[in-house]
Amino acid sequence: MAIELAWGRVRRAVLRTVRPGYVRRMAALRQGDCPNCPHEVIDSRDLKFYRNVCGYWFKPEDDAFRSREQLGLARMGLAEVICFSFLLAVPSALLGFLAFAVSWWFALPLGAVLILWAQIISFFRDPERVPPADPLALVSPADGHVTHIDEVADPDFPGGRAWRISIFLSVFDVHVNRLPRTGKVTALQYFPGDFLDARHPQCGVANEQLWLDLEDGETKCRLRVKQISGKIARRIVCWLKPGQEVKVGDRYGMIKFGSRTEVYLPADTPLDVQVKIGDPVFGGSTILARFNP
Repeated sequence: MAIELAWGRVRRAVLRTVRPGYVRRMAALRQGDCPNCPHEVIDSRDLKFYRNVCGYWFKPEDDAFRSREQLGLARMGLAEVICFSFLLAVPSALLGFLAFAVSWWFALPLGAVLILWAQIISFFRDPERVPPADPLALVSPADGHVTHIDEVADPDFPGGRAWRISIFLSVFDVHVNRLPRTGKVTALQYFPGDFLDARHPQCGVANEQLWLDLEDGETKCRLRVKQISGKIARRIVCWLKPGQEVKVGDRYGMIKFGSRTEVYLPADTPLDVQVKIGDPVFGGSTILARFNP
């Protein structure tokens, strides 16, 4: 993050000096307002760290870098892909030269470095998903395996109880989070915390996490999605704003390098659960449960 933020400052300084016309054009295309804005926003790239707390935004057709979403990689993870690729390219080239010029034994560490490189790129993959057309479906917000389906204490829900479906994401899963229902964002809450393993019994309470609250568009009930960090994951991303209208299956954030995602609903919600503990699920497509009218 420090590298990316520093690069952003350099990039904006260069743009103001070399391309003042571009800066003026993007300022004219910029939407919204941000009184006394503390953020430097020239184009859509500058909203990465601020889009859910800044009033500025750009229309999709005015986003000059929207094509990056066609790469098959999470746009919010491109900086990590580039940085890790630079770091791993040098030892790969060196080991490749040594394997060719000195001894084939150097091919073994070369293979390990290439596997690590491939895994990092794979971690940030962002496949297209088609959400189910069923208006009563509660769709999985993440890829992974179901670890909990239970009723838990939660003072924010009626009667102090809530249904919980918890999903563990390994480093081999897609980590882009998607919306489980169509509705309206009512609140975002961030909580700093520890970085226990995402399978630890206390990680849902002790770990750093971000809560997204929605008002369901069909049932009007409250729904909460928790992004919970893991032992390796130290970066939670969510780009929604309170009051924003959202659709089921839309991307809304990601957790970088292993984590856990949970869905909470009022305990008295009539649900027909469609999964069981241990089942693999896919964000934006797997039906976790159906509302029972």
